[in-house]
Amino acid sequence: MQLNQLPLRQPAWVDRIDWDALSLAEGQRLREFGLCEGASVEALHRAGFLSGGALACRVGRMTIAMRRSHACAIMVRTEDRAIDEPAVPDSGGQSAAA
Repeated sequence: MQLNQLPLRQPAWVDRIDWDALSLAEGQRLREFGLCEGASVEALHRAGFLSGGALACRVGRMTIAMRRSHACAIMVRTEDRAIDEPAVPDSGGQSAAA
C-alpha cells in the first residue's frame, strides 16, 4: 500500500520508493531524512480538508512532514519481513548428506 493509505499510528516498513515520481531534489531530501527501502515509518497526522494536505510521519526516530504526492510514491508493508523472502521448505526431519 502507499504511505498515504497507511492507517494512523500503524508501524510499517518502506518496501519500495518510486524515485522516478520525484524530482532529484525531492528524492535527495527524502534520503537525507532517512527514507530508504527497509526504513521504519508510521503515519502520525494528516493535514488538510479531506486528507488532501501534508502527512506527518515518523521515519526511524525522526518526525517529518511530506507532501501527499511524495507519500504516494512510497510503498510500505506492515509486516516485518521481506516481501520476496522465500519460505524455508520443511525437510520433514531428514538431513541432506554431502
